[in-house]
Amino acid sequence: MALHGLRDITIGVPDVASTVDYYRDFGLSLSTPGDGCAAGLSTVDGGEQLKLVTAPRRGLRSLTVGADDPDDLDRIAASLTRLGVRSLRQETALSTADPATGVEVRLEVASRPDVARTPAPGYNAPGHVVRATRRAPGVLRDSAVRPRKLGHVVFGSTDQPTTERFFTEGLGFKVSDRIPGAAAFLRCSTDHHNVLVQQAPVPLLHHTSWQVDDVDEVGRGATAMLAKDPARHVWGLGRHHIGSNFFWYLKDPAGTFSEYYSDMDCVVDDQLWTPEDWTDARALYSWGPPPPPSFLEPEDLAELMVGVHGR
Repeated sequence: MALHGLRDITIGVPDVASTVDYYRDFGLSLSTPGDGCAAGLSTVDGGEQLKLVTAPRRGLRSLTVGADDPDDLDRIAASLTRLGVRSLRQETALSTADPATGVEVRLEVASRPDVARTPAPGYNAPGHVVRATRRAPGVLRDSAVRPRKLGHVVFGSTDQPTTERFFTEGLGFKVSDRIPGAAAFLRCSTDHHNVLVQQAPVPLLHHTSWQVDDVDEVGRGATAMLAKDPARHVWGLGRHHIGSNFFWYLKDPAGTFSEYYSDMDCVVDDQLWTPEDWTDARALYSWGPPPPPSFLEPEDLAELMVGVHGR
């Protein structure tokens, strides 16, 4: 694949300062302090991957995707032209926007990230002891949880098929799985999905997802966040079926969900992966507590709809 993952996203929020505080608690590092109207936060492996800007209502403004070389950008520009979508071609970048949601997308020629290997957690299992006569590393950790990278972003479109076509036929994302008539899981890396586009009554940002080392880090991160403010809890701990990842969702001050995840499916050979359509309850999760109604329909949906339609 010529693309290799999300480099960063820009999110509009009403209060940048309180949102910065939340994501610093979440484990991101403040890399661009800004002036109260904007700020940038970084992950361990990905650098500055979250940009916050002041906006009347929360929402996804833009995302940046890494590409291997300028020829890839030429091919993408031609594909967008065939779809009737405008783009601006620069020497090492290409800018465009999803015609259905207005979300800006920038593709940049960049080297693939150099990711340090994480040792396998070494779980004991019946008849298979890999950690003999010592405690599990996960229970001995006392450092703050730090997300390794931005994994994916989930947002709603009033015309989901058009947005899906923009990302697949236009930009070159691959379909990993679908929920027919509702959502598509799309990848621009070996991760199962980097973008999830779902049908919605108004363009909205549902959640961002941040990779940590293992399920212990998922639990430790969420526990620390809730110790500071229990109202941050949304849904977890659980395991998704689509993508297979462990998850725990929390809510930032603007109302956007943020997810700690680990153990995501990886598609290292497109020929060996067959996308499936999911219509049963497993489309949402394999195990864990049931999702709250606010996860399926954000509590500020009516406010977002009023904002978009100017009433």
